[in-house]
Amino acid sequence: MVDYKEKFWSFLGAFFGIGIIAFMQSHSLSATENIFLIGSFGASSVLIYGAIQSPLAQPRNLVGGHVISALVGVTVYKIVPDIIWLSAPLAVAFSIVLMQYTKTLHPPGGATALIAVSSTGKIPELGYGYVLSPVLTGCLILLIVALVFNNITSNRKYPAQTVFRKPLRKKHNHLHKLKK
Repeated sequence: MVDYKEKFWSFLGAFFGIGIIAFMQSHSLSATENIFLIGSFGASSVLIYGAIQSPLAQPRNLVGGHVISALVGVTVYKIVPDIIWLSAPLAVAFSIVLMQYTKTLHPPGGATALIAVSSTGKIPELGYGYVLSPVLTGCLILLIVALVFNNITSNRKYPAQTVFRKPLRKKHNHLHKLKK
């Protein structure tokens, strides 16, 4: 059960993560160019601020899943630009398989691929630039905010495992065995 403190930190993380991206968009783009704040970031926020221990919410999954899916989406759009009944399922299906192969499965990545093939206006014009901004840039903003807000209290630890925890634990166990 999630207590009120956990809900509070989930709220603040999501508020600031999405808020920073929206603020940057509102100050750098015209009101009609809604390209920095993509819908899949909302779904990512649910995971990285509300379900921080989920394997699907970890940094590798957040960044890798979105970037791989954006690359797939743009590539599919370039190959099959005007056949949405084919490009949409190809983009989502290929992004799922590539995320599985790379161990970066992040469900909102499917939406990122879909956005690349189904959007009109600025996103198709960005081409592979879509991968860098809004996708990578937005992911990094969400990740930085998650690292701050998910580690403010001792009850929340994000990421669930760091690159350093396993090697340190192995070294500690090895040293402990040597002392015996």
